Amino acid sequence: MKTIKKGILSFFVLTGLVAGATAFSAAAAEPLKVKSETDLAGDLGILQGEGSGLTAEYLNKSTTRLQAAVMSLRLKGLEADALAYKGMASFQDASRVSQENQAILGYLKDHPSLGWQGTGDDKFEPLAAITAQQYYKVLLESLGYMQGTDFDYAGVIPFAGKNGLSQIADVKTFKNLHIAAATLEALKAPIKGTTKTLGTDLVEKGKISASKLDALAKPALSLKQSSTLGSYLTDDKGMTLYYFSKDVANVNSCVEQCLTNWPIFGAHDFTVPAGFSAADFQIFTRADGKEQVTYKGWPLYYFIKDQKPGDTTGDNVGKVWFVIKPANGGVALGTKAELGNYLTDASGRALYYYDNDTKGVSNCSGKCLEKWPVFANAAIAAPTGVNSADFGTLVRADGSVQTTYKGFPLYYWAGDTKMGDTTGQDVGHVWYVIDPAKFTGTKAANASVKTSKSDALGTYLVDENGMALYLFTKDLADPNSCVGPCLVNWPIFYDENLTVSADLTASDFGVLTRTDGTKQSTYRGWPLYYWIKDHNPGDTTGQNVGKVWFVLDPSKITAR
Repeated sequence: MKTIKKGILSFFVLTGLVAGATAFSAAAAEPLKVKSETDLAGDLGILQGEGSGLTAEYLNKSTTRLQAAVMSLRLKGLEADALAYKGMASFQDASRVSQENQAILGYLKDHPSLGWQGTGDDKFEPLAAITAQQYYKVLLESLGYMQGTDFDYAGVIPFAGKNGLSQIADVKTFKNLHIAAATLEALKAPIKGTTKTLGTDLVEKGKISASKLDALAKPALSLKQSSTLGSYLTDDKGMTLYYFSKDVANVNSCVEQCLTNWPIFGAHDFTVPAGFSAADFQIFTRADGKEQVTYKGWPLYYFIKDQKPGDTTGDNVGKVWFVIKPANGGVALGTKAELGNYLTDASGRALYYYDNDTKGVSNCSGKCLEKWPVFANAAIAAPTGVNSADFGTLVRADGSVQTTYKGFPLYYWAGDTKMGDTTGQDVGHVWYVIDPAKFTGTKAANASVKTSKSDALGTYLVDENGMALYLFTKDLADPNSCVGPCLVNWPIFYDENLTVSADLTASDFGVLTRTDGTKQSTYRGWPLYYWIKDHNPGDTTGQNVGKVWFVLDPSKITAR
């Protein structure tokens, strides 16, 4: 029986699907102590959140000018003074925020030496988003440096780097979680001209508890940036950490010479970057008795050929070793002898495709989704060798979003309950895991005409791109009933080399030569049309137009 070392077995939740994380053998002797940078920022009172606190929703919101201004006051020990401000001075757009924040804007207006003079025309634009460059300017000023004297605004990033502030330098969309990362950097940095850190200064001012500040001394995993790999996880010395795709089946897959080349990461007390959840890090005792840290169930390793911080020579070795990207980028690769490489979510849960789906269209709905829940992840940073651009999204009929690979919807299988399960493989001979190197689409995708499904309409005919096909009831009397402007709104469908999916009968399809000489494909004698207002696969806005236009359910259509 496998057991997690850390107190309570963690569970992960994705798109409403709850499943237990992988459990490991033999409880370890020393407890694992992990906190994220956002946890530390919350403990120190530096980051306070809103409503329910430091929720994932709050942490992933763009940071505003007002939030940056409040942080600058907090780091200078002036927040309480600003909140108590009673003066009348303020910016013209101060009414856009709460009364409490209006006091802060008034205080900034009345104290221009603090560097928050607004954006021109006596406006502050409190809700405008900021950049990493702007926030590093705030932090540099909190450390006693002055723009125009010590640095120019254009040189903020390199100047910040020389003074120990670099972790968010490459961030393109600045979010609240980045406040935590950058501010903790600043708390460890010395104030201009001294050896005293900003954190120590705030302790002396009574703004931060000295006991809580001790947590900043813990070793901290960090995110490094590469032009080829993007962001990836390193230890506190900058050495890259990796996962092994074969561990999806057995966490002890790396043994003997493998462990010589890929030493394990076995720390017990460390901090993880903002954006990572401390609960995703666990520790287990290997079969050889050594303790190893895991992230989302994946054991973490070094690579012996990485000689210095920033080296990533282990990435994609044997197509089974990969760097750890933030939240595993939403997807990872698992490897099994009988399946080869296959796509998983960040926690090693297998992802599947449905062979009856067409590109951009899910034909699994209703009770089907109870067994095959959708996979949805907004940001995909795929492992090396898998093109992140091949992932996209589709909007389902109920308005929910589903992630696609090469245009085809991705699903879980309800029968898989833990990392490494692939019990959905070949279910009904239509459900399969995905080897990214081999996947080219479904069988249904190659047909000129196939079926699609929706909860509202059931089964109906679509073309190879998933665009709905329609019949015109007036064609019952005369198959040339739609002419002139009608054909502008209802273009004809014709494929000279028409092929059909396996669930349709080829002999049901024919060709009509219209009175104007053009050809049109038919189904059981009914001419087939598009609707001009359908723009995307899955659109069925032509259904019941004028009570004479309808999609075709092949099980219900009788011969014309």
